[in-house]
Amino acid sequence: MIESENVCKMIRTNIIHRRIVENSLEGTGVYQGQHRILMRLAEHEYHSQKEIAIAMKVSTATMAIALKKLEKNKYIEKNMDTEDNRLNKIIITEKGQKVIEDSKKILDDIDRKMFQGFSDEDKQKFGKMLEIIEQNLIDMEKEKKKK
Repeated sequence: MIESENVCKMIRTNIIHRRIVENSLEGTGVYQGQHRILMRLAEHEYHSQKEIAIAMKVSTATMAIALKKLEKNKYIEKNMDTEDNRLNKIIITEKGQKVIEDSKKILDDIDRKMFQGFSDEDKQKFGKMLEIIEQNLIDMEKEKKKK
């Protein structure tokens, strides 16, 4: 069945991609999950661990541990929110900014090499196919929740 062959190829591709990303990011000094947090913080402003945890779909306890490690290693700082003392504004330090810049270069290089030999049209078609697959899976998930 061609569908199951393609699913196997997607899974294998994902595993190889993840392994390459993890190995490539090793030299930056932070772990994969910490990279995701730093990248997310670079894109959005958050005022609480809870907001970040919700956005990244992890528990607040998991986020608290990860942020504590990032703060201990001076990748981020927490500053009390001037409008609400119960909240901390999370600031990326210069050291954290350097990791983000290095990580973006590494990830961009991986992406570029991964799509080597593809035309822009091929990449757009592939993206549309993935969107359809994603939507089909989302629809399946919704159907299962109804039952």
